Amino acid sequence: MTLTTDRLVLREPRADDLDAMYALYSDPRAMKYWSTAPHADRSVTKALLDRCIASWQNNPTYFQITLGDAYIGSAGNHRDNEVGFILHPDHWRKGYVFEAMQAVIPYLFDTTDHSELTAEADPLNAASFGLIRRLGFTDTHREKNTFCINGIWSDSVYFILPRPNGTR
Repeated sequence: MTLTTDRLVLREPRADDLDAMYALYSDPRAMKYWSTAPHADRSVTKALLDRCIASWQNNPTYFQITLGDAYIGSAGNHRDNEVGFILHPDHWRKGYVFEAMQAVIPYLFDTTDHSELTAEADPLNAASFGLIRRLGFTDTHREKNTFCINGIWSDSVYFILPRPNGTR
């Protein structure tokens, strides 16, 4: 399964994504609000990529975002009905994740039985927080100290997007 937007191709994970994924997942800027620490070496990223490739076989819902032929991030349904995204900082503030998620969300409602999609963001991550709201999600609740990465606690805001009426 491949989704195409005006500027992007969203596709399956491939073994040759490893170097570009490592560049993203080892970048402290990209990982500042992520649920894990930056990847210390390629083996951590390789394990993630291997899980993504294996998962894709049964559940093609978490896409590699590519610009041209280059991997720049990931977006989609990564766990239960929760959506998420990550983008290399060199590509921030260009609307790529919004564009990708505008393709992913209808695909998920067309191909899954989710009655709603959920999302989570650190309230200090203004860009992701705003993007999730711009996609139509609404806040449901907040929790303190939900992630502890390298001794630093983060909070979470949780969001919901109900299935549109008249879809599957």
